Amino acid sequence: MVTGGLGFIGSYFVRMALERGYEVVNVDKVTYAARQDLGFERFPNYHFIKADICELTHLPVGVEAIVNFAAESHVDNAILANQDFFHSNVQGVYNLLELVRAKDETDRPLFVQISTDEVYGTILRGSFKETDRLCPSNPYSATKAAADQLVLGWKNTYGLPVQIIRSCNNYGFGQYPEKLLAKTIEFLLRGKKMTIHGDGSYRREWLYAGDNCEAIFLIMERGQVGEIYNVSSGEEHSVLEAASMAAQAVGVDPKDAFVFIPNRPGQDLRYSVNSDKVRALGWRPTRTLADYLKEYVALYRKQLGLDSGDQE
Repeated sequence: MVTGGLGFIGSYFVRMALERGYEVVNVDKVTYAARQDLGFERFPNYHFIKADICELTHLPVGVEAIVNFAAESHVDNAILANQDFFHSNVQGVYNLLELVRAKDETDRPLFVQISTDEVYGTILRGSFKETDRLCPSNPYSATKAAADQLVLGWKNTYGLPVQIIRSCNNYGFGQYPEKLLAKTIEFLLRGKKMTIHGDGSYRREWLYAGDNCEAIFLIMERGQVGEIYNVSSGEEHSVLEAASMAAQAVGVDPKDAFVFIPNRPGQDLRYSVNSDKVRALGWRPTRTLADYLKEYVALYRKQLGLDSGDQE
């Protein structure tokens, strides 16, 4: 069972699971960010339930694992209106954990919580390990940190089989254009300038969504139950550097591509997590941002109906 399987990372995971022959039940409430281009219905091993995870009253029969991607995730939205974030990211996780707890102890599915490196907050030097304390800086990361704590509390008190996976910034085609790279590419293809918070100097690690999902599968199959795993690429760029790389892939001079706006409250200066633990299982990222951007832009042009040399 995958929750949020019509969303960005969840849709990558669902496709990979279906292609590997898994029986997949996708539970998604179909928000504004749900993808419409997936075609999962053509797979005979795909089943869909339109539902809010907060309102589920039972789990589908035969589920062996729940992978929870369902979440509100855009920080700007969280700052403006945080109630939906608490609803999905905290209450939703609570409800799923209670549904797992209600099962007989011999029939409880593995619960995999998809978290984020943002729960650790800023680190100016080095990288956070899974044992480091959480210090979230905004309503989004606070709700994700709260969910992680719920998962650990339910594991320790009720013995639930769980895993927590904290990954760095994901990129890839299909991301809703409120996130940096998708928004940059779409704006520039449409002849608009992209907005950059502050001076764009805050740094992130960038990870291809397909590589992240490979790590999730590996952790589920070979990782230890009850453990936390960071997933990161080691590829670090500032926001301005990453957006400039996207601009160059579109064919726009970065000097002409951006408008700088006031920084958002609670801005973290740098995220970085140590992924030695998942790498010890045999995982490695296969793509870099620089290598993928040409393909990313080509897919975006096709989606927008633009010829290679035209802009709207």
